[in-house]
Amino acid sequence: MFKHLHMTLALISVILFSLRFIWTLINSNQLQKKWVKITPHIIDTLLLCVGAYMAYQYSMSPFEHLWLGEKLLALVAYIFTGYYTLKLARNRSMQIIGYLGAMGWIMLIYRLAVTREAMFF
Repeated sequence: MFKHLHMTLALISVILFSLRFIWTLINSNQLQKKWVKITPHIIDTLLLCVGAYMAYQYSMSPFEHLWLGEKLLALVAYIFTGYYTLKLARNRSMQIIGYLGAMGWIMLIYRLAVTREAMFF
């Protein structure tokens, strides 16, 4: 059950990020709505909590299971890249590059979750 909840929350998180990216590109007023500012944080917090619970439940440590450590580092990189894309990028080119970079981190996270094989460690 928690695995499916985790996957669903991850999908919702990526969809919300993509939607906010599109709204950023077109300078939409949707970005100013309260639910747009709050919902992603709630979803991401739940996603992280469910992931931490699953790791605890299966006694997995990022130091013992290198794929999990790599997944956590990729998550941090995704968060920073996403923040850059939505808040710091000064022009559309940089926003698009940031978005593609964030999606690259998401693909790595997905690969690590499916294969459970570390790529860099």
